[in-house]
Amino acid sequence: MTSMQRKSVLGAVAVASAAVLALSACGGSTPTTTSSRAQLPDIAMATSVGAGEGQLNIIAWAGYAEDGSTDKTQDWVHPFTAQTGCAVNVKVANTSDEMVTLMKTGQYDGVSASGDATLRLMYGGVVAPVNTSLVPNYATVAAFLKDKPWNSGGGKMYGIPHGWGANVLMYNSSTITTAPTSWSSVFDASSPYKGKITAYDSPIYIADAAMYLMATKPDLKITNPYALDQTQFKAAVDLLKQLKQNWSRPWAAYTDEVTDYESGATVIGTAWQINANIINGDGKVKVDTTVPKEGATGWSDTWMIAAKAAHPNCMYKWMDYIISPKVNAQVAQWFGEAPAQTKACDEAEKGFCDGYHALDSAYASKIYYWTTPTKDCLDGREGAICTDYSAWTQAWTEIKG
Repeated sequence: MTSMQRKSVLGAVAVASAAVLALSACGGSTPTTTSSRAQLPDIAMATSVGAGEGQLNIIAWAGYAEDGSTDKTQDWVHPFTAQTGCAVNVKVANTSDEMVTLMKTGQYDGVSASGDATLRLMYGGVVAPVNTSLVPNYATVAAFLKDKPWNSGGGKMYGIPHGWGANVLMYNSSTITTAPTSWSSVFDASSPYKGKITAYDSPIYIADAAMYLMATKPDLKITNPYALDQTQFKAAVDLLKQLKQNWSRPWAAYTDEVTDYESGATVIGTAWQINANIINGDGKVKVDTTVPKEGATGWSDTWMIAAKAAHPNCMYKWMDYIISPKVNAQVAQWFGEAPAQTKACDEAEKGFCDGYHALDSAYASKIYYWTTPTKDCLDGREGAICTDYSAWTQAWTEIKG
């Protein structure tokens, strides 16, 4: 896809998103506090930023640290190096589990972690709290992304918000001519799209099933799809086991989903907006996206610094640079998400921030952001024991068979 094609696609998506990405009132974000029973390791945060060490090793989602190799017009890595002297080595990871594993090796200075990885990194002592006063551009990051359960703890921020969005329902609009209004097209065992439905290949996808059950099985009393007791968890897992026969191929690498839609193997399923952008830019098939009436899970990504970063000064410089208005706008438009930086909307293409609800705190509050499940129920239930991420991981292995 050429840069002009991508620009056209992104512009069209931004305008269309204002109409189709309207979250229903049944959506809702995770609580603003985590359990007081969990204890964070005592790791010191930086008190100053000095000269760069000349190098930076980071883990990132595809599209977050472009160096011009994918599209020569999309390069914010080399300008950073020219500005700071910090050469950037990027390791692209396809899943949060992969990010956590890579960060535990101690070979990386930082990571663009989603909420299903952040708590594992924080409570595992892998990352350090961030001194936000050393990141000038943090001041104008959207307030509704700060001090959240997936990026803070103990009164400290553990990273710098980067971008956010909903996990949308994507469908082949030539095959499915009427826009779906419910996730039942994916989570109903009698879906007419049996055999051509895709799922996100990660334990965190159990939350999508829980969110659907929250709307359709009120007797389960689910209030937070990441806070599931044994009964609630079993219901979500059983649903996914039943649905496995309907799946074409779960995707982890975004390129796999793109390939499956373009080949016709998949016609509907959960997706990121960037996947739709790429498919429509390629022009082989046409897809549309929507957020159904039950709401959506989603992500709020955070740049985190390793507790034992070998290049901490370069990492702090990167965290400030990547959320600077112009660069954060570039990344958001390329990836297909709302920028965290409010001033990025002054730099973005006309209509983009409106299309992605970038400044809309009410919209943002209705997304169920990925958050690491813990035994201490994240919905605040006292005396209850919820399933933690290890149980989710084991269950996902069983679901896939």
